[in-house]
Amino acid sequence: MKRLVLLGGGHSHVEVLRRFGTDPLSGTELVLVSPYPDSLYSGMLPGWIAGHYTRDECHIDLARLTHFANCRFVQSACNGINPEARLVFCENGTTLPYDVVSVDTGTRSPAFDTPGAPEHALPVKPVEQFVPVWDDICKRVISGQAPRRIVVVGGGAAGVEMLLAIQYRLRTLAPASEISFGLASDAASILATHNRKVRTIFMHVLERRGVTLHLGHAVERVDRDGLRLRGGGTVEADTIVWATGASAPLWPRSVGLANDEHGFMLVNERLQSVSHPQVFASGDIASVREHPRPKSGVFAVRAAPSLAENLRRTLRGDRLIEWKPQKKALALISTGDRYAVASRGDLALEGKWVWHWKNWIDRKFMKRYEV
Repeated sequence: MKRLVLLGGGHSHVEVLRRFGTDPLSGTELVLVSPYPDSLYSGMLPGWIAGHYTRDECHIDLARLTHFANCRFVQSACNGINPEARLVFCENGTTLPYDVVSVDTGTRSPAFDTPGAPEHALPVKPVEQFVPVWDDICKRVISGQAPRRIVVVGGGAAGVEMLLAIQYRLRTLAPASEISFGLASDAASILATHNRKVRTIFMHVLERRGVTLHLGHAVERVDRDGLRLRGGGTVEADTIVWATGASAPLWPRSVGLANDEHGFMLVNERLQSVSHPQVFASGDIASVREHPRPKSGVFAVRAAPSLAENLRRTLRGDRLIEWKPQKKALALISTGDRYAVASRGDLALEGKWVWHWKNWIDRKFMKRYEV
């Protein structure tokens, strides 16, 4: 009996579980290690924050999925692995020997690298910790205890979409509240990786909705009164949401696994560690050596079929296949209300129909895991 251990319930691993459940591999024991009983689909997070979805509509039930896949579920965080001895160490004290291990645990927030941010800011990642805090903020707003000044740190798609979702939800809950909203980024413009048309659309949206922009200055420190910017500027805020890019977890580099220059696990085209062939990785924690791509749930979803196939082939001793990700990914970015913008290369499309298109795609994805 061989053992495959899956670390994390991310977008790639939920598909691995579904495929192994649909087509079991004899002589193989599956184990999922995750501290959370369910997995939030990141594509629906802004919609949940805005109030368009219930919690259950955007979460995948890992207990039910592991049962479908005849997979043992260890509900615990992973403290690390010993790739030489082929051991996984869980936070709850469990030690799991493995034949093959796959890592899809996501990333950590860059907020933890900024002085004062861990104490005074609310990181969106890990999202499982963000969810209950956001619920509490909504309850306080309903009871008349709304924050006065909310600032989102991050000028990329995640930050812009998060701010507009937060604003829409709180103004729906308490139309008479006078909450001010701001967006801070070290970049000179919002959505720097998107085309000019998309940037212009969102600049107009932010202007119409009264959002104050603080661009071109990195956040140097966070305290109870707001942000301290490089160069001496300040941004007052009593609620700070951190939605910048991803930082690598610390444990992979400490256990001897190959990493890229940013600390993410370095894998080849077969999604296999370049230093340890029995270790695989996918999702934001991984960096494909031959095809570096931005951190995005789109690539985690697209990599999942190849990951599942290569895990199966490794356990059987067969030749592995290569995964070549698309060069450009379609981004569907919502504006808080049921309106969205499609962005890909030089393409920029907008309208209510784009939001309904995104809604259809997201619900179709979630339907797969109602096993």
